[in-house]
Amino acid sequence: MPNAEGLGAVLRDRLPFLRWSALRFVLGGPSLLRTGQVGDGREQALLEHVLATVTAGDTDGVITAIDDFARRRSLLMNVGDEKGALLDAAVRRAEPAVLLELGTYCGYSAIRIGRAMPERARLVSIETSPANAEIARAIIEYAGLTDRVSVLVGKIGDDGRTLRTLAIEHDFGPGTVDFVFIDHWKNAYLPDLKTILAAGWLHPGSIVVADNVKMPGAPGYRRFMHEREGRSWRTVEHKTHVEYQSLLPDLVLESEYLG
Repeated sequence: MPNAEGLGAVLRDRLPFLRWSALRFVLGGPSLLRTGQVGDGREQALLEHVLATVTAGDTDGVITAIDDFARRRSLLMNVGDEKGALLDAAVRRAEPAVLLELGTYCGYSAIRIGRAMPERARLVSIETSPANAEIARAIIEYAGLTDRVSVLVGKIGDDGRTLRTLAIEHDFGPGTVDFVFIDHWKNAYLPDLKTILAAGWLHPGSIVVADNVKMPGAPGYRRFMHEREGRSWRTVEHKTHVEYQSLLPDLVLESEYLG
């Protein structure tokens, strides 16, 4: 049985129509998605790539540089350009003032959201890894968005510590959150949404966007939305692809809270 590198070479030779970026996900993506930060230096290399190739304050340039790095050098857990466009459109439709992101990673989606949201809006992005949060803050600052985008180390399911920080330091409270982007641990999608609902932070008209609902999948979250369709939620399922390739299908769910 060939190792992953040998198998990749065989498949590239025998299946020329299969895009190599999709194959990279098949071979390496599951491990990356399990471990979060893979610890092989790719996140630090990404930061160095951005600093070396983009002018400070060029938000569009930072996004392009991250996309280029993810396609050409190392697989990243970014929402990517195809699904990123769906995220951009959802933010613009919502015209939110207060936004919450679950899963910062290196700050790519936070930068996309920051670019798309209204000028006076503010985003708080939550990341469990302190190392990733440090890199994300550096990239967000370089993109010129520090005054409107904050990165908080923590997680929703930590016995209320992160919730208290959001309430005390960022003024989250009943009915204050207009937009949520969920792109972290897939088995935490539904529990974290339920915690946010229980806190009362959403209001009728709040929008929740969830990535990777098909691949690697969040079936419980999708079922929750289906069961409440037209009653407490109204959901649009966007058919798309796993980031940085066009072979593996994925779903992005855009859900409006009806109250």
